[in-house]
Amino acid sequence: MAARLGLRGKSVGLLLLACLLALIPAGLIGWKAVVEVRDHFAGAYAEQYTLLQMQRVITPVSRELALSRRLADSIVTREWLLAPEDPARQERFLAEAEGFRQHFASRSYFIIDHASGDYYLGDGSRDNSAEPRYRLSPEGSDDTWYFDTMSSSSTYDINVSADQTLDRAMVWVNVKVMDNGTLLGLTGGGIDLQQFIRRFLGNTPAGMTPMLIDSRGTLQVHPDTARLALGAGRNPVKANDSPRIQALVGEADRETLRRAMQDAMRRPGTVVALEAELEGEPRLLSVGYLPELQWLLVTALDLQAAPLLERRWFWPMMLAFGLLLALLTASFAYSTHRLILTPLQRLKLSAQAIAEGHYHSRLPTERRDEIGDLSRTFSHMARQVEGYTRNLEGQVRQRTQALEEAHAQMVSAHRQLEASIQYASIIQQAILPDDALDQHLRHRYGVLWKPRDVVGGDFYVFRATERGYLLGIVDCAGHGVPGALMTMLARAIIDHALAQEGADDPAAVLCEIDRQGRTLLPQDQLPASIATSMDMGLAWVDPTAGTLTYAGAKIDLHASNGERLEMLAGHRRALGHRRPARYENRVVPLRHGWTYTLCSDGFLDQAGGSDGFGFGNRRFRSLLLAQASRPLEEQMAAFEAALRAHQGDLPQRDDITLLAFRLEPQASDDPFPLPPEEAGVNP
Repeated sequence: MAARLGLRGKSVGLLLLACLLALIPAGLIGWKAVVEVRDHFAGAYAEQYTLLQMQRVITPVSRELALSRRLADSIVTREWLLAPEDPARQERFLAEAEGFRQHFASRSYFIIDHASGDYYLGDGSRDNSAEPRYRLSPEGSDDTWYFDTMSSSSTYDINVSADQTLDRAMVWVNVKVMDNGTLLGLTGGGIDLQQFIRRFLGNTPAGMTPMLIDSRGTLQVHPDTARLALGAGRNPVKANDSPRIQALVGEADRETLRRAMQDAMRRPGTVVALEAELEGEPRLLSVGYLPELQWLLVTALDLQAAPLLERRWFWPMMLAFGLLLALLTASFAYSTHRLILTPLQRLKLSAQAIAEGHYHSRLPTERRDEIGDLSRTFSHMARQVEGYTRNLEGQVRQRTQALEEAHAQMVSAHRQLEASIQYASIIQQAILPDDALDQHLRHRYGVLWKPRDVVGGDFYVFRATERGYLLGIVDCAGHGVPGALMTMLARAIIDHALAQEGADDPAAVLCEIDRQGRTLLPQDQLPASIATSMDMGLAWVDPTAGTLTYAGAKIDLHASNGERLEMLAGHRRALGHRRPARYENRVVPLRHGWTYTLCSDGFLDQAGGSDGFGFGNRRFRSLLLAQASRPLEEQMAAFEAALRAHQGDLPQRDDITLLAFRLEPQASDDPFPLPPEEAGVNP
């Protein structure tokens, strides 16, 4: 009977016996487990709740801090504080500050002129924001907060105070206004304290008490608003007498709390837990530091609200559990070894022999239970595997040989393709006018040329005549080899157009290029998926006349001296567009010391930054202003470094070409400076 029972019946019988032996202490063990699990998850819950509350606190205050910093960093704010008596500057500031006021949570802002001590408040309730509400004095006890803030090394601070003007308690964000290290004043906005507390304490779970304190332990936010230290951040005398969390904690736990606060401040973003008495009751305290606010978030969780286990039961229960566990372990270990492990060990040795290629190893097939069935099945499988292995070895050899031949062919084809592309790159670089630029302009030009692939669809042109220079950039549709082929065709079309129209009429050259392109590549005879358009910008410089003539197709010419930035806009339609355009010249004076820059859209559209957005016109124009007065070689290095920093690890999206030049007008008695041997030569 026992022999027919099988491995499953034996295992079920042993399991039932073990359950019967463990049934008596199971309730006590489960009870203890519930207590331990409750304590464990209560601690984890307190930690996660604290981290969540930290995010809920930091979000609105960080927004106010960011707005206050933008207001403080605004050039309009600094210009007004440098000359507060200037009504025009004050009017500009009030217009800009009104926009900030609409975004502050309290719909109000303040600003203090450090030179005079005048305090201005913009709250939208009246039209006298241009007049100071009052003047701060170093002798005034209520004004000490301002002078302490301005004398500190921090660029901002955050405090809670009762605002008499607004007639409500506020969380104020104070940011210093500075200009090249000089203190100009203090500005910022605020959050209504009651609104802040409702957001902070909204849906607080039972048994959980959240609090906000500063580094000294002063209560900034508490469910009981009577405990708050209103004005502590603005009045040092009030700060010394304000309620602190140390007064709520038992004396024996104050040092532990102090160390926990220091530990949390040393490790922002982490939560430090400790058990302490809060107002005479045992609590689990979780402490987290908010470096942006320089506050600490403390949550108190009541772990003793529903005790589940008496301590006097602990040791007897643990002793009984230990004896039963030892008995169960010994019985189960012996039975498992006798009935399962020994036969499985024999099966393991036989399986290892089969794995080494010995297919005739004897398996334990004499058993009349599941292990015996498994052994007999495994023996049959071994014979099948032996046959399949011999067949597969031959197939693997054939497949391996075929793969090696295919790989060799692929490597050869790849090398040929790579060599062809490198050769195409050499040919494309040959059409670039680098030698002519060096010969005629020397240090008066700079080029940044970065194809997306080895070859690309961007290139730049240069033509020197006895009267002046023609400079420009071309962005052909496509990338890689197709784009490179387009550049060859475009170069031939440009040379023909220059021969027809001359270099001194960029608009006529563009129109002729557009006409020839439509003739050579008619849109009605090409697939719709093939783009043949070109973006182009051409600038004719006549130093003798002191003029610059520009015409562009979807490419603008930027001019800057480091203080001003002007732009000559090209036509919004590209060459080869389905709707032909009429391109026109724009003639402007050639200015001394100004840098003129042409740039393809590959630079402006390059994705990067934390959000993956393009470099953009705004960032590009700021870079132009910052670099315009520097040598052109340094400008190119700065543009490349800024592009690399913005791009980060993202791939290059498009071909990039940037051409900058700085040519000076010539005196009327000074002939155009061309080398004698190059006069009249068009490189």
